[in-house]
Amino acid sequence: MDENKFIQKFHVVVMVGFMKRLVNFLVAPVISIMRNRALIAELSKREVLGRYRGASFGLFWSIISPFLMLLVYAFAFGSILNSRWPQPADTRDSFAIILFVGLIVHGFFAECFTRAPTLVTNNASYVKKVIFPVEILPWPLIISALFHTLMNVVVLIVLRLVVDQSFSLGFIFLPLILLPLVILMVGLGWFLSALGVYIRDISQVTGVLSTALLFTSSAVVPPSAVPEKYQFVFSINPLTFVIDQARAVALWGEMPNWSGLLIYTLVSVVFALIGYAWFSATRRGFGDVL
Repeated sequence: MDENKFIQKFHVVVMVGFMKRLVNFLVAPVISIMRNRALIAELSKREVLGRYRGASFGLFWSIISPFLMLLVYAFAFGSILNSRWPQPADTRDSFAIILFVGLIVHGFFAECFTRAPTLVTNNASYVKKVIFPVEILPWPLIISALFHTLMNVVVLIVLRLVVDQSFSLGFIFLPLILLPLVILMVGLGWFLSALGVYIRDISQVTGVLSTALLFTSSAVVPPSAVPEKYQFVFSINPLTFVIDQARAVALWGEMPNWSGLLIYTLVSVVFALIGYAWFSATRRGFGDVL
């Protein structure tokens, strides 16, 4: 009997220890953000301003670039290919506006995805400092990408008022629509930045994959226009759901798909934790490789 009690107590101690470690692991990223929020803010500021340092128009390029990008894609797909986009019967949004929503979402994804593999290798001086919290490196990139996304949304609102003479209060739901994608990109930032330390070629692949994800999502091609045997590729693309939801709320005044957003968010959180676990497990070797 005493032996059984001892075994039960041992199991309880093991379980309590496991739960404590699990809780500490789950809250570690949040604690790191709160503890280093001033540093993250400063690095984010440098990230945004550094891109336009020396440019004559400075930050104004964050507004000019979306216009130029939209002109190129609208001319290529709208004028040359004469593409049309299916939309609700009572709406008449221009093709360029519909296209631009997809490009905004992909632009945020592409900036984070293509630069993530070099986050650690490009900041070797930080990594080699024992006291520097290297786990925060993805956050300045995410915040910088969100800043440019905000500028693109401002451009979208202005264009819609000028071109379509319309505005939807559904824009207020855009942060909720983008939230799961932001969480997913944080996880990818941790995963790819750690992987990029040991496999430098990964940065050459992400650019190609980013372009592939653009043209296999609903950003520039309506899934309904794709042969049925290829529609599965569009449906599993992580950008398609976000782009479709962004258009639904921002252009057509629909309510978000709450159940879909919840599932997407849960999956993104799980992936972010996996990315953080991978980053934490491999960070010890960063200094030796760099």
